[in-house]
Amino acid sequence: MNKRTWMRALLAGLGALVLLAAIALGLGVMLAERKMQRTVSVQVPTVALRTEAASVERGKYLFASRGCVECHGSTGTGRTFVDDGGLVIAGPNITTGPGGVVAAYQPVDWVRSIRHGVNPKGRPLMIMPSEDYNRFTDDDLASLVAYVRSLPPASGQGAVVKLPLPVKALYGYGAILDAAARIDHTLPPQQPVPEGVTLAHGAYVANMCIGCHGVGLVGGKIPGGPPDWPPAAKLTPGEGSVMGLYPTAEAMIAMFRSGKRPDGAAVQVMPFESLREMSETDLRALYLYLKALPGKG
Repeated sequence: MNKRTWMRALLAGLGALVLLAAIALGLGVMLAERKMQRTVSVQVPTVALRTEAASVERGKYLFASRGCVECHGSTGTGRTFVDDGGLVIAGPNITTGPGGVVAAYQPVDWVRSIRHGVNPKGRPLMIMPSEDYNRFTDDDLASLVAYVRSLPPASGQGAVVKLPLPVKALYGYGAILDAAARIDHTLPPQQPVPEGVTLAHGAYVANMCIGCHGVGLVGGKIPGGPPDWPPAAKLTPGEGSVMGLYPTAEAMIAMFRSGKRPDGAAVQVMPFESLREMSETDLRALYLYLKALPGKG
């Protein structure tokens, strides 16, 4: 084979690879669009709406400390929380003001959206971290809804989900899952446990960590996060666990309040605007639970 023939063969091969990559990308995007429009059928028992002051106050605490502020803002009018290299994600306005998405919500719609990551039409909510809220007790879910419904109507935006084509293709091929696909929708609601510095309450609080740290809290790549986000830390004992940095509950609580490790280095990505609002009881129970977890490799 002479040099010219060899170059032609090489260019033809490269062209074929580019064509195959383009076809794979296009197919992945098509699958993603179809997946976004799929119907997620879930059995959703209604949780009664509440308005009493105690429920609203409990809901206010949950809204402030469980990540809702990070996506929806302190007033519930929505917020852009990722804007990174073509990846743009914004939480929607959840007041009843202009641009709000919950004005027509019925009691069952709140449960479906918060606990299952599915909108009233049965479509997956792309940016709702429902895997963190799926284990809310009925009391806590009702309290959170009571607070959100008490927010003053204000103008805001709807949800924004702009995915770069490669990310969208990965979602289409199943390498990235939406919350609705990561939830066992058949689980019954969690039963209440007494609030206190106990393993049981710590396990309940730890449900809020699942979205980033995984079901087993072993850490790793944060699902759907930008490429430059560091992996979530391993919280279980064993090699690579971050818990060795926190020999006492006080050390971990200081990190939650400041956003810094004991050596003064800033912890990346974690939603400290919310985490710093967690009560000492919740944090001490969480620490107790994390320290009691079995080691995993």
